[in-house]
Amino acid sequence: MTNLINDTNLLNQGKALPLMESFYSLQGEGYNTGKAAFFIRIGGCDVGCNWCDVKEGWDANIHPLTPTDNIINDAIQYPAKAVVVTGGEPLLYKLDYLCSEFKKKQIGTYLETSGSSPLSGIWDWICLSPKKNIPPLPDIFNIANELKIIIFDNSDFDWAELNATKINQHAKRYLQPEWSNRKKMMPLMVDYILKNPSWNISLQSHKYMNIP
Repeated sequence: MTNLINDTNLLNQGKALPLMESFYSLQGEGYNTGKAAFFIRIGGCDVGCNWCDVKEGWDANIHPLTPTDNIINDAIQYPAKAVVVTGGEPLLYKLDYLCSEFKKKQIGTYLETSGSSPLSGIWDWICLSPKKNIPPLPDIFNIANELKIIIFDNSDFDWAELNATKINQHAKRYLQPEWSNRKKMMPLMVDYILKNPSWNISLQSHKYMNIP
């Protein structure tokens, strides 16, 4: 019981996180495509998109509760001074400690989130990818640097425009084809962006390159 209490306390303080995986690679999507970074994928998600390609990340209980200091120590071994925190849904957890320690080491912090939970942490870049199941909380629209909408079917274009009315004027806007349906949706996306040039296209380039 004591260990369970201690683990819960560490989780609540952000000093331990259910780590699904971490790895050094290139950012494959959105505005920062092609840049090297250390990726931290945190387990646990309350959104549950049916087309999600990391469904094994939904259940936080199957991923080891890992001391945040260990995650940080792994990240700083690599030459790129940038970390990307993703999930799952990383904002299910308090990320202030994680970010503050990276800031002390002058490492940039990049967040990928659906915005379904309150923001924690200090971020150099926030990529907001809203999902219909649980839409973003209103406040994150004001501070997100990037709006990325996954296009699975035609209804997602309307979803994109709805979120575009809420996002701040400085945020970059991206449409990204859902991987399993990309061949069908890609021509429609190209045509849509040609007619609506406030949007850019984002591709999962890491999958084309066969890298994590």
